[in-house]
Amino acid sequence: MANQPIIIKKIKKGGAHGHHGGAWKLAYADFVTAMMAFFLLMWLLGSTTKEQKQGIADYFQDPYKSSLTGGEGVGDRTSIIQGGGSDLTSQESGQVDRGQAPKAEEVPPVLHELNDSDLKKQAEAMEKLQLEELKEKITKTLDENKELNEFKEQIKLEITPEGLRVVIIDSQNRPMFNLASAAAAPYIKLILKNLGPMINSLPNKISINGHTDALPFPTNQSGYTNWELSSDRANTARRELIKGGLAEDKILRVVGLASSVPFNTSNPSDPMNRRISIVVMNKKTETEVLEGAGNDTHATPTEPSIIPGVPTIEPITPSPAPTTSAVPAHEH
Repeated sequence: MANQPIIIKKIKKGGAHGHHGGAWKLAYADFVTAMMAFFLLMWLLGSTTKEQKQGIADYFQDPYKSSLTGGEGVGDRTSIIQGGGSDLTSQESGQVDRGQAPKAEEVPPVLHELNDSDLKKQAEAMEKLQLEELKEKITKTLDENKELNEFKEQIKLEITPEGLRVVIIDSQNRPMFNLASAAAAPYIKLILKNLGPMINSLPNKISINGHTDALPFPTNQSGYTNWELSSDRANTARRELIKGGLAEDKILRVVGLASSVPFNTSNPSDPMNRRISIVVMNKKTETEVLEGAGNDTHATPTEPSIIPGVPTIEPITPSPAPTTSAVPAHEH
């Protein structure tokens, strides 16, 4: 027993399985994604209408058909937003059946082709809106400006077929001009200088008309009458507007009308007939003035009365005011 050899037994343990990495995770993620896509597809198919499904089928059969035919009358409409709508379960905003054209009254206005007449009406409506805004701006300035507030009763604003008319009338206690002169009083200069930049905010051309009352001048050697006086006063208003900030190229016409278009038709000698009228012309009136330039028989402007109860004045051809030595010069 003592000589029995010693046996050493080595036991080799099996090695652990090697690390296989994360490949299985990618495969699982792909599987989950595919399942999500499958269930999403099932949900969409279950929530769409028969017409919507037909539209999808039509698209995959001929993707270019909707673009070539405009999208109307096929399953799909002209855009994804119109076809699906805000709610895919809504049938009213979904697809339309093939061959089912929308009724004329169901087509949105933007789909109708605008002709020249429609575009002209839109332009006129926009221009009128701009003139209304200018009128409100002037009214607000007269109310808020302490220097101008006391004169607001002498300033009349009115939207007419010609455009926006701004009339500055005379007052027996506060004349705009010196007696029988075109020299403007300080307050009328203040009004015109404030109106200048506001009127200049629009691209519209303007017309300036000078008016007098019916009291004639006495006989004088120079032949100076209410016609010359009204023209000179209109030009005085033009210069003051330009000083205030009105662009000179926006003045299209300066006219002296003497007493031919009275403000108060029932009393031609009323001091209110002495006035300056500024018309911010719309495009139609501007075109008529330009086309009628040089034609004296059609270039005479008319002004509707803006006194309540006084009828509108018909177009008349101005005639020189009569002169007499028996009546002194009372026109202010």
